[in-house]
Amino acid sequence: MPRPRLPRLFTTPLRLTRSGWLYAGLVALVLVLVPLVVASSRWLHATRIDLTADQLYTLTPGTRHIVDNLQRPLQLTLYFSEHATRDLPKLRSYERRVNEMLQEMVARSHGRIRLRVIDPVPYSDDEAGAEGSGLIAANGGSNGERVFFGLAGSAMPPGEVRGAEDDSVAEKSLSIAFFDPSREAFLEYDIAKLLYELNQVRKPSIGVLSSLPVQGDLALGEQPWAVMQQLGQLFELKTLDPATLQHVDDQLKVLLLIHPKKLPVAAQYAIDQYVLGGGHLVVFVDPDAELDATPFTPDISGLPAHASDLPRLFAAWGVDYQPRQVVLDRSRGLQIELAGSSLNHPAMLGLGDQELNRNDPVTASLQRINVSSIGHFDLTRSARTRLTPLLQSSADAELAPTQRVMDASSDPTSLLEGYKPDNAHYVLAARLRGTFVSAFPEDADKPGHLAHSAADTEVVLVADTDVLSDRLWVEPQTMLGQTMVRIFANNGDFVTNLVDNLSGSSALLSIRARSTSQRPFTRVQALRNVADRKFLQKEQELEKELADTRRRLDELQPAKGARCEARSRPNSDARSSSSASVSSPSNKAAARRATPAQRRESDALGLRRVKVINIVLRAGAGGADRPAVRRSAHPPQPAPAMLAGRRRRAARADCRRGRTRRAPPLWLTS
Repeated sequence: MPRPRLPRLFTTPLRLTRSGWLYAGLVALVLVLVPLVVASSRWLHATRIDLTADQLYTLTPGTRHIVDNLQRPLQLTLYFSEHATRDLPKLRSYERRVNEMLQEMVARSHGRIRLRVIDPVPYSDDEAGAEGSGLIAANGGSNGERVFFGLAGSAMPPGEVRGAEDDSVAEKSLSIAFFDPSREAFLEYDIAKLLYELNQVRKPSIGVLSSLPVQGDLALGEQPWAVMQQLGQLFELKTLDPATLQHVDDQLKVLLLIHPKKLPVAAQYAIDQYVLGGGHLVVFVDPDAELDATPFTPDISGLPAHASDLPRLFAAWGVDYQPRQVVLDRSRGLQIELAGSSLNHPAMLGLGDQELNRNDPVTASLQRINVSSIGHFDLTRSARTRLTPLLQSSADAELAPTQRVMDASSDPTSLLEGYKPDNAHYVLAARLRGTFVSAFPEDADKPGHLAHSAADTEVVLVADTDVLSDRLWVEPQTMLGQTMVRIFANNGDFVTNLVDNLSGSSALLSIRARSTSQRPFTRVQALRNVADRKFLQKEQELEKELADTRRRLDELQPAKGARCEARSRPNSDARSSSSASVSSPSNKAAARRATPAQRRESDALGLRRVKVINIVLRAGAGGADRPAVRRSAHPPQPAPAMLAGRRRRAARADCRRGRTRRAPPLWLTS
């Protein structure tokens, strides 16, 4: 039986040429790499490394927590006027910083955040959309164009199909009106706050416990205070009755405790447990609440009639507060009108940039806060908490008894008699952080009693209630039959920022101010400061010598007629006067040369190392044989004979007009 024979194709030995081996290798490489790339893109994630010194591109844990817990898809639109800012490099650099921060959050969200960047050119639909989203345009762009630089955010319905956001109706819309470069330290906080608020379904609930009529009285036709109206637009306000308060609802994001006077023990215990359970409390106390309408009857404890205090809770928290003392500050006194005269009130203070904490998001953007008869806070020796000032006085402040301030209401200038500054910055409002202990240890047997709080519990303390009153920050005006409000201080923004900051989640509160992307040349600046100090002494010496020369010239000045005669017949007195004036132009010339020399040396100190590095890096480049151009240090002067003739003709003309002219220096007449 014959054997089956295989085709020649299978029996011939495989002999590949060099090109054949190359093609076979390429096919094998493709068969290996394609599945590897597909698998890595499906199951592996890209590794991102932040190599900046301050970790500028790394999100904080609080921001990561907010982004990871988004329940609804969010649409973010960054409006930036690209064309209008072509001559504003600083703003363009900050736009890249904002864009990179947003890209980090988008990458973290895994598709829950969609970002668009739009250039709203003038008279376009994009510009109208930016204005409709609440963005504010700034002036000063190229060719007078308006500059938009803000962020608009919208919360879409849950389960929205990816890519269909433009055709859907947003459930909630918020915006950042303008990214101010001065708030770069709070950039991450502002964006994370916007994301957190967009993710919320309804307004946060705020509790108000007050002995002052902050909510007004509709029966008497009294409107709520302006600060309460402002809070009511952003939050759901719930008024609590101190007489019946037994428990503070944990659903309240923030509790405002305003002017607590004779607060029942049950209400104090409820507040104590609310704080220990993680609630956010803002306390407004006052050594003299000027809007307290209660009669001036002395308190049993000896407190002033219109003072408020929380002695039991403050003692447990390690807070030292003196309701019998008012902070005076003559350098920050507000100007008031009293009996037809204008004067500065040392107990009514206008706190500005120096007294506001620029490292806290609550006060970073505020310009001015007005207070009246304010107290101060400090920590006791046994305190286990930390006090971070929000508002403080200047070093020119002094403490005065509350009764003295009340007695001086008709003559505030009497408070300046015997004024002696304490050279101390008194804390007027502050954050109190740390581990709080209960002020009611005897109630430890009660069900659900809390003995202490978490490690980073926070309470905000303000030593003034008048900061809430309308008279210190708003003024009603009638225009075209309608009542408008003119705002002249940031008191309302201060309270709103406080509540807004505390009503966020613990993740939002954990986001602190960060370093900015601007890295100044501190070493170069230090070298320039050294050069400035070096030439300052020389400049002062020249100025003093010049003043002495001018004084001697005035002493040697002859009479008017004698000067005219001296122009025609020079004598020894004129010669002595001329010789005395020699030093004047020399001093002026030396002073003029000092400033350019100062600039040259300071520039050389800062740039010498940079130039050396550039020369080394560009060694061998063309231009090395270029001849140096040396310029004369002194400009060419006219001929002395020409100048002398001009001065003699001017002297004769002055004598005919009855005027005198000083004798020319010797170096011009020789």
